[in-house]
Amino acid sequence: METRFNLFDSPTAAKLAKRFYAASQVMEKSPLPKSLQDLISLRISQINGCGWCVDIHTKEAAAAGETPLRLNLVATWRHSTVFTETERAALALAEEGTRITAPGAVVSDATWDAARAQFDDDQLGTLICLIAMMNATNRMSLIPNMLGGSYEPGMFAALE
Repeated sequence: METRFNLFDSPTAAKLAKRFYAASQVMEKSPLPKSLQDLISLRISQINGCGWCVDIHTKEAAAAGETPLRLNLVATWRHSTVFTETERAALALAEEGTRITAPGAVVSDATWDAARAQFDDDQLGTLICLIAMMNATNRMSLIPNMLGGSYEPGMFAALE
């Protein structure tokens, strides 16, 4: 299995990818904790089966001090004791927001209410944008078959 296409070989796709990265920088500076953003990005990427993005977000979270235990348990967060209620609310919203696939499928009221209780408006808005952007990013990686395993923390700093 190999990568089919490098998005950075397309001038238009490269410009768009840089803008996605710039948007992620805005989110990084938001009041939504970066450690939570890393967990959410990792979980969405796991659900979507994106090896490239799982590689990125696992390594970035570890470099930022996230523990191996918590990284290993993100996929099974509902059946673990290492996540806070705030993290659980965000992970549930991320999962339901990622799994919107059928017409009429939406985030449940219970999940929304749990997230609403944990986050202020700015944090919640950032969380919604993060979920949407991460799903789009996964697709930009999955369609050309970008493979996980070669990412090094900080690799995207040149995109700024």
